[in-house]
Amino acid sequence: MKMFHKKVQFLVLLFALACFFGTDVFAQDVRSKLQIAKANISSASEDSRETKAISGEILAETQVKAAPNSSGYSNTTIMSRVGVQNSDTLTLTLDDAIRKALQNNNDIEVARNDIRLQETQLRSLRGAYDPVLNFTPSLTRNSSTGNSPTMDFRANSNVSQNIGTGGSFQVFFNNTRTENSFTQAQLTSGSSGITGSTGSAFYSTSAGIQFTQPLFKDLGIDGTRRQIKIQKKRLQQSDADFRRQTIEIISQVQSAYWDLVFALRDQQNRLANLNLAKENLRQTEAKIEAGASAPLARAEVNTEVANRESDLLTATQQVSIAENTLKTLLLRDPSASEWKTSIVPTDRPAYSDEPIDLESALNDAKQNRPELRRLNLEKEINEIDLRYFKNQTKPQIDLTASFSLNGISQAITGDNVDRYISQFTGNEEILRQKLNTLLAPGSQIPNPSILVPATPNYLVGGFGQSISNIFRSDAPNYSIGVTFSFPLGNRTAQANLAGARVSQEQIAAQTRSREQSVIAEVRNAVQAVETSRQRVLTARKARENAEIQLEGEQKLFEVGRSTTFLLFQRENSLANARNAEIRAETDYNKSLADLQRVTSTTFLANNIQVDSPADDN
Repeated sequence: MKMFHKKVQFLVLLFALACFFGTDVFAQDVRSKLQIAKANISSASEDSRETKAISGEILAETQVKAAPNSSGYSNTTIMSRVGVQNSDTLTLTLDDAIRKALQNNNDIEVARNDIRLQETQLRSLRGAYDPVLNFTPSLTRNSSTGNSPTMDFRANSNVSQNIGTGGSFQVFFNNTRTENSFTQAQLTSGSSGITGSTGSAFYSTSAGIQFTQPLFKDLGIDGTRRQIKIQKKRLQQSDADFRRQTIEIISQVQSAYWDLVFALRDQQNRLANLNLAKENLRQTEAKIEAGASAPLARAEVNTEVANRESDLLTATQQVSIAENTLKTLLLRDPSASEWKTSIVPTDRPAYSDEPIDLESALNDAKQNRPELRRLNLEKEINEIDLRYFKNQTKPQIDLTASFSLNGISQAITGDNVDRYISQFTGNEEILRQKLNTLLAPGSQIPNPSILVPATPNYLVGGFGQSISNIFRSDAPNYSIGVTFSFPLGNRTAQANLAGARVSQEQIAAQTRSREQSVIAEVRNAVQAVETSRQRVLTARKARENAEIQLEGEQKLFEVGRSTTFLLFQRENSLANARNAEIRAETDYNKSLADLQRVTSTTFLANNIQVDSPADDN
């Protein structure tokens, strides 16, 4: 029995010695392959520190690596994306992306059109001061039983206009031709010289101006001027909304751009980590063939390769998501051909050791934020309402004045000569004769002849003569007066004024609330910049130490003093450290973009000039 135990111990010793020397020999055979893996690690580190984040050359380099993986798919297949042609690339700087968004983004177009709409509404309100021309020609035929028909013709015209003082004026020019005896009597009332004759036409012409001006209520401001003043403020509010919307879109473009940069860099990081696992798989296959490792080791490495392939697939999906987000902001047409293009951002994440001055950031936000400007404009609108409603509580006192020139003429059908007519004619003459039969001869009523002089020549004629007569010295007429209106109670105006004062307090509270929100946003943004800046430094240190740890673990693995499991842990730790570094760099640049947004310095930082709508007074 003792001899048997000694033989077993001797065989175990021989097996251990064989394994040790076999492993040492195998390590010498595969040392060159391990150096390839180390070279891959060094090159990947160098790329993350010195080259641009992503370029077309890097993408091309990754696409030619078509070695089959454990899943049977090449790296090119894993990194392919649905609906995107990797061969059709569009290199894009951040500045180019912002310019494309300003030209094509639909949300910016909506905000821009809102300004144009407000401008048209302002022009519409100003149309209340446009002059209005009226012209009214009419022809009237009047007839009654037993009388000849008469024809009347009128051609009246005027130009009326509201003026900026709250008043209005009207310039008129009226012409009338009438054969109606009643109308003729009205036209000739108080005039001398026109004798009239049955069937003759009368002509009348008048030209003048009428003016009305409020003296108390509606003097400084009225409904029309209030609406125009408010619409000017609304237009400026639309401009502030456009600036806010544009800043938001630019901030989203910046964020989406850096997210795409991160996604592509993370994809490269996952690809490099996958290539390390593939190299370890080749080494493991060589060890198995040499008899230095058991076939079970292949399963461990294949599992790791599959896990890293899954990581690469997820990273590729994130590239598509980030790219589609950016395209949504840059493209106008949903069916644009650029959706099939692969975007290659060329800008590298920036970094600066200089801290952000909180007080300067707060001052910039208070001066530039469109939301605060909008609230200030709302305050000015409320002041306009207060002024208007206070004015409406006053009594109405209006000045009215008019000046006119009137001319008349008559168309004479017979000879225009002096003639005698009896004082009594017709029924009057019959009545006189009946009365005389009752009266004594000395008391009877006589019927003397009365001289009717001829119509003056300046009153004889048609429209031309009546128009000429308005320039005579006896033609002017004028009037002036005042209209008083005192509302009793005036509850409507009082209630509107009280409502405007309540709105004033409400706007003040809204402004204070918004200012607090702006201050909080700025403070948070400055803190985010500082935190992400420090994260970049710590992530760099972590990545550098992870590289050192992997290099040391690699050397231990070469001499057989480490295991594949530990090596994989170091490789994954380095991949995670690189991911944390590029994430920190990306977050730092996104925090800078967000700081531009909350301080509304986006236009200045990106050299963008935005023109405000002109106020065409």
